Formats: sequence, structure tokens, C-alpha cells
Amino acid sequence: MNIVFFGSSNFSILSLEALAESEQRISCVVTQPDRRQGRGLHYASTPVKSIAQARGFKIYQPEHINTPEALEFLSNLNADLFVVIAYGQILSSGILNIPADFCLNVHASLLPQYRGAAPINWAIINGEKETGITSIKMVREMDAGPVILQTRIEITPDDTILTLDEKLARQAAQVLIDSIKAIDCKNFDLAPQDELRVSFAPKLKKDDGLINWQKKSAEIYNLIRGCLSWPVAFTYYKGMRLKIYAAKIQDRISSPDSALPGEIVDVTPQAITVRTGEGVLLIEKMQLEARRMMAVREFLAGHKISPGEKLG
Repeated sequence: MNIVFFGSSNFSILSLEALAESEQRISCVVTQPDRRQGRGLHYASTPVKSIAQARGFKIYQPEHINTPEALEFLSNLNADLFVVIAYGQILSSGILNIPADFCLNVHASLLPQYRGAAPINWAIINGEKETGITSIKMVREMDAGPVILQTRIEITPDDTILTLDEKLARQAAQVLIDSIKAIDCKNFDLAPQDELRVSFAPKLKKDDGLINWQKKSAEIYNLIRGCLSWPVAFTYYKGMRLKIYAAKIQDRISSPDSALPGEIVDVTPQAITVRTGEGVLLIEKMQLEARRMMAVREFLAGHKISPGEKLG
């Protein structure tokens, strides 16, 4: 099959490499334009572009994918299939209608759950016990197309957005190859999604990382795990933003009955223990505004923190 691959993020890389090693032909890789990044604001390529360049693929980087110019360029590729994995732009009906077969999307959730830009983050934040990968035939409505294949994976209590993203990226590559084989052989069904089970996973905003200490320890722990890459869960200490990178639930540690949510109830070189709406949370790694990330022992060397002080 003649395939055009759309992808931009690290999540797309293993799928592109798996497709490159298959018997299929990649006629072009479409990815986001180079952007200014970092303190120096130097132009940087997407991870997918770097892989495509190394393998010698034709690369297309339109600022906007749904322009007449992009439509003409993509039409001239005479593709059988468009493959879309974490590309970063919504495709118009005109683009979706170009390939001879259809546009195939590989999405990191158990659709119809968690349609949207941040399905892995929200699955962790919401305390889900499992997630998975779903391949669909794309339609105009976001992530709403009929299902071709779906696989499941456990979300362990220790998983973070970083570890689960890596696991699902490997799974996505396999689902992609299996889906393409099925499409190539005309051996697949298109199962409509159950609209009564739809949920959404919008792109995370900076304020989504704000910790509400009134919530249960488990909910705050899930927020820390799900926001670890961005925006990073945060609270406030003496008016400064304090990012939390690692924590642990410990319901067995006693705290004064009078302690309020957000109140520090114990301080050791290993952890700062904070009362929550239910239980306590042990903070193990943090970063104060304009500082670098530190373990508690190092943090305490430069900051005097005492039981009775409050976060938030």
C-alpha cells in the first residue's frame, strides 16, 4: 500500500519506525513545522521529522493542513491510506476524502472513552485501572469513527504519564501494523462507537495542575502522576509556586485531628507529610519557583519547613 504518515510527537516515533520496517510504502511523512523552542528560541524539528530525515522520507510541514495548497499536495501523492498518530492538527473533510481507502487514526484510549488531545493524562488523573489503543476509520468528528482494532493495558499504581506513554507507544505501533494488514487484506470490520459511553480528554491547561488539598490523597497522587510531563502538579508555599514531582500515599501515618487539608503534619529528610481531605500525602521531590527540582533532604537544607505550616 502507498501510505502517507501524519505524526509529530514522540508518541508517533515507534509507529513510524514499525511502518518503515514493514512491506508498506511510505510516500511522505507529514509533520508540524519547525518551532522556536528553549531559552534561546532556536528552531527545532519535531521528533517525527528527525526520524523521517534519517530514513530519507519525503517530508511535508504545512503551517495549516487544510489549505487548498495542502489539499493539492496530498492529492498528488495518490495514497491508498493516510495514517494519523498524534499529528496535532484536525483534518478537514476534504483531506479525509483524499486516500483511496480512508484515513486511519491510532488513538491512545479505549474509545469511545477519552476522545481528545490528552487521553493518557486524563486516564491517570481520573484513576482508571486500564486503558489501551484503538484504531479507527477517521470521520469529521474528532475520534468518533468506527473501530477497527482495540487492545487493553493495565494502568499500575506506579505508572506516570511518562511510563504509560512509553508502554502505549509500543502497543500503538503493533496495533498500527495489525490494522494495516487487515485493511490490505480487506479482512476487517468497522464497529460503531457507543455514543452513550463517550468521554473527553481535552488538552491540559496550566491550571489543571493546581492541587486541591481538600481532595483525597489518591486523587492528588493521580494528578501528580498524570501531570508529570506538563503542566506538573503544583501548590503554593509562602506565596511561591511549588511543583510536586514525586509523592506517595500513606494513610497509616497519624496526623492531629485538628490538622486541616494542606497542613504539613510531619517533616523528615525523606518526605514532607501533608494532610489531605482524606489521609495524608508524602511529598518526596519538589521544585520551588525559580529553583531546580530537589529531593526533600536537599530542599530542607535550604528551607526551614515545620509542622503546622500550610501549602496552597
